[in-house]
Amino acid sequence: MPSFEEARRLILDSITPLASERVELLESLGRVTAEDIVAPWNLPSCDNAAMDGYAVRGDDCRQPAKLRVTGFLPAGAVAAAPVDAGCAIKIMTGAPIPPGGDTVVPFEDTEECGNQVQITAPVVRGQNIRLVGEDVRCGETVIAAGRVIRAAEIGMLASCGRALVSVHQKPAVAILSTGDELLEAGEPLAPGKVVDSNGMSLAAGIRACGATPVMLGIARDNRASHAQKMSEGLKADAFITSAGVSAGERDLVREVLAELGMRQVFRRVDIGPGAPTCFGLKDGKPIFCLPGNPVASMITFEEFVKPALLKMMGHRRVLKPLVRAILQEEVRKKPGKIKFLRVRLESVGGKLLAYSSGDQNTGILKTLLMADGLAVLASGRVSFSAGDEVEVHIISEDAEMLEP
Repeated sequence: MPSFEEARRLILDSITPLASERVELLESLGRVTAEDIVAPWNLPSCDNAAMDGYAVRGDDCRQPAKLRVTGFLPAGAVAAAPVDAGCAIKIMTGAPIPPGGDTVVPFEDTEECGNQVQITAPVVRGQNIRLVGEDVRCGETVIAAGRVIRAAEIGMLASCGRALVSVHQKPAVAILSTGDELLEAGEPLAPGKVVDSNGMSLAAGIRACGATPVMLGIARDNRASHAQKMSEGLKADAFITSAGVSAGERDLVREVLAELGMRQVFRRVDIGPGAPTCFGLKDGKPIFCLPGNPVASMITFEEFVKPALLKMMGHRRVLKPLVRAILQEEVRKKPGKIKFLRVRLESVGGKLLAYSSGDQNTGILKTLLMADGLAVLASGRVSFSAGDEVEVHIISEDAEMLEP
């Protein structure tokens, strides 16, 4: 049975990014570049005005000056007539600097009198001009392969004239729940039955990290149902099952997957909750067999599946950094396993405080709903006191805004 860290290493070492595809610019948002983006031209492409005002010769403005206005340049125009000595050309932001001009005086530092303009404030030669290539030089790599595309990257790609961009493909991730006791969401509740929440929560997690969920429904507790559903699941880029991975008579998941060609990498991990987590490969595709308990299923997805999916999509930072927080109550745990304690976080006096989010029984889904993070309690300890510092894996987007 591997340690938590070893299990995650075994998973990530077996994952390679998917091939690339070209998508429209806005469709690339949140995706990962599969190519270096090289600027095809300078940005700006010419010297241009950084403010509305007058293009002048700096030498004409060393002393208070009155200059003759000889033209007007709006943005998008082509500068033709030069700025002659003793003259000025009215210019708008973004317009090219006309020949002879080397300075822009903003309107608020001038007074216009007919066809003349009085410069009323000190002028620094070269002020308010964006120089050609001062942002990006032609041939410069502006976005390297492996970069997550955000709004800023979209803006740069558009500035470089890109309508299409090469990004890593999104994996199609098949999801299969198992068990005779399960009902599909929307079916009326019956005695002895429970609604399958795992399938929907896993699909939501998959979609949230940018991949595409493929819902296979529920496999019943017989080999034929498992084999039929799993054969479909193995066609996807990745496959996740929930439940049926322990040692009961009806826990058929690992056996049937082995019959279908899965090579098991490990079948348990030294964590709680989530110890009966199995990971395998079939033709290089990852297969995750998660526990049926909803809390354990979601925690193991967060800790094992999500990093793997991010790597498949080309992400380089696939593990969220841990933050340090001060435990606010005593906690006891069994020896020999890392424990994931669901905690609520508060920022007080420059420190992060960690409170248990409620009953830590693995059947209490509401406690996970209330949690900002998972405190990672070391396997070698059995007790933690209030005031102990612990490492916390943030799982709530709201909690990411907390600052110690």
